[in-house]
Amino acid sequence: MVTLSAVRSTVGRKALMAVSGIVLVLFLVAHMVGNLKVFVGAESFDHYAHWLRTIGAPLLPQSGYLWVQRAVLTVAVVAHIWAATTLALRARAARPVRYAHRRPVRGSYAARTMRWGGVIILLFVVYHVLDLTTGHLNPVGDSAHPYDNVVADFAPERWYVTLFYTLAVLAVGLHLRHGVFSALRSLGQRTAAGERRARLAALVVSVGLCAGYLSVPFAVSLGLVS
Repeated sequence: MVTLSAVRSTVGRKALMAVSGIVLVLFLVAHMVGNLKVFVGAESFDHYAHWLRTIGAPLLPQSGYLWVQRAVLTVAVVAHIWAATTLALRARAARPVRYAHRRPVRGSYAARTMRWGGVIILLFVVYHVLDLTTGHLNPVGDSAHPYDNVVADFAPERWYVTLFYTLAVLAVGLHLRHGVFSALRSLGQRTAAGERRARLAALVVSVGLCAGYLSVPFAVSLGLVS
């Protein structure tokens, strides 16, 4: 059982960040698989979207599962951000004096861009909800026809939407690459061979998810899905 004192510790916060990160990664994988149904056709994609609203029926009301999912994801996001922020502040407080000649720290590009990447991801999530969930920013905005919403959203003339989507997905990829590597390294992959395996696994996960998510908007923009 997780206690308050455990969460207050550095180890506990790292564990909280890892667990919340795993929840978010699992959602990204499941969501990507669902998105790829767009290549099967409108009927299959629309059926999948409507099925999500009926999960748990009759125990849960219409769209009840989706609201439970949103609540869990919101908690996971808040916990992840809180743990990451407090750990960063704690690490900074441990070194209150800056050195005049500080040795350059070797770090990946992903690690150095976690902050602005997180801002892009947050803005994208807000836009994505208003676009393809509530339909307020979608050209069609018809909840009965999700396939048409996707096709209209990434139409060639809406290249700026595809560009924003691409930047957001790449930011997620950089975030994942660093996060997965850090998680695997924390699990004991600290030897030279272990770190190489961890870097490879992180790269495969991030590239795989980026490719899966970007395949949909680019297929629509290029007329492969219409």
